[in-house]
Amino acid sequence: MRAIRPPFTTRRGRGTRRNSPAVVVASLAAALALTATACGPTEETNAGDKPSDASSESSGDKITIPADLQDRLKERGIDLDKWRDGEWKNWDKDKWLREARDYVNPIIEDLWDPDRMRDAEEPDMPVEEEDISGDTGVTDPTPQPVEAAPVNAPYDGDVPEAGKLFFDGPEGSLVCSATVVKDPANPGKSNMVWTAGHCVHAGKSGGWYRNIAFVPSYNNSDLPISELESAAKEEIAPHGIWWGEWAQTSEEWISEGAATGGLGAPFDFAVIHVTPEKGGDGKSLEETVGAALPVDFNAPATPEIDSMKATGYPAAPPFDGQKLFQCGDKPGRLSINAQDPTMHRIGCTMTGGSSGGGWVATGQDGRPALVSNTSIGPVTAGWLAGPRLGDEAKGVYEAVSEKYAGR
Repeated sequence: MRAIRPPFTTRRGRGTRRNSPAVVVASLAAALALTATACGPTEETNAGDKPSDASSESSGDKITIPADLQDRLKERGIDLDKWRDGEWKNWDKDKWLREARDYVNPIIEDLWDPDRMRDAEEPDMPVEEEDISGDTGVTDPTPQPVEAAPVNAPYDGDVPEAGKLFFDGPEGSLVCSATVVKDPANPGKSNMVWTAGHCVHAGKSGGWYRNIAFVPSYNNSDLPISELESAAKEEIAPHGIWWGEWAQTSEEWISEGAATGGLGAPFDFAVIHVTPEKGGDGKSLEETVGAALPVDFNAPATPEIDSMKATGYPAAPPFDGQKLFQCGDKPGRLSINAQDPTMHRIGCTMTGGSSGGGWVATGQDGRPALVSNTSIGPVTAGWLAGPRLGDEAKGVYEAVSEKYAGR
């Protein structure tokens, strides 16, 4: 069946864009909405890739380019010396790096100032939802909406692992949500963040997003937007700004991901390895925020899970993207394609911007573990769906961990 998406104009940080019709999704008779775009290297491509200590720095020491990327970038006509001065804004198709191995995200100090962070918008492109009872996979009845509940401030008291992800795309400055996760190669000292694939890469129609940065416990004190306009950067980013020095997602998202999820939705996950913008105090992200969630790649089948809790910063109305919310519900199943894993689905009224936020359930050891992330949802904002994490997700996770083992 065909997922029909009506023409729709959505505002982005720098203008508007008219969306084209949605792609055909044979096994799902519903038009779904994504909350960002993502992509990254596969385990096979990157597992043996180790970062180089050498680097090329631009004037002012504000940009660092890994040496192993310099030649490939120059081959694509990218002048590294001009990047900081605005060359990153060039979204020409030939300059938009797409391949997994070509991820590059030079640090540009102070780019993400309070105003820029506050004004960044959700990347979702909502569409109309239709009946989904005719899919050929396994889909449970549509869940009842669950009202998103605000997280008590300070956020780093209840959910210190949660934060907001910022990045730039052709439409302007955009936002997602993300979660600090444990690094098996660096116990207790993780610099790894989990999010949705579509929050780092545009999928089959584009390439890597730029200026990807994670802010744990964004707006930790739950300030209203009127007070945020005059708040100090330390109030908005109490644990600093952490830039994504490497990102990786599934090959399925890279090749099949689309603005409304597409066939890549069941594989819409990504892992980012981050580093502090200003060099930090030598502490890892996990040490800085005081928490990191384990990731469970062997969670029980969806019907056997009693409850999942999704956390995120919803930015589309009626939310403003400045506050942290959660939804808890017993998950059901959603099938996008009969040949692919079913997705988890819960009732939740969170909107765009919550994409990439972690879903937590009781893990194999009886403790909380990340088992999914927000990926898609309907324009009605009554439910959210996230990928079931299996071998593909484990491969991405382990590849990023191994890449920075011992660092």
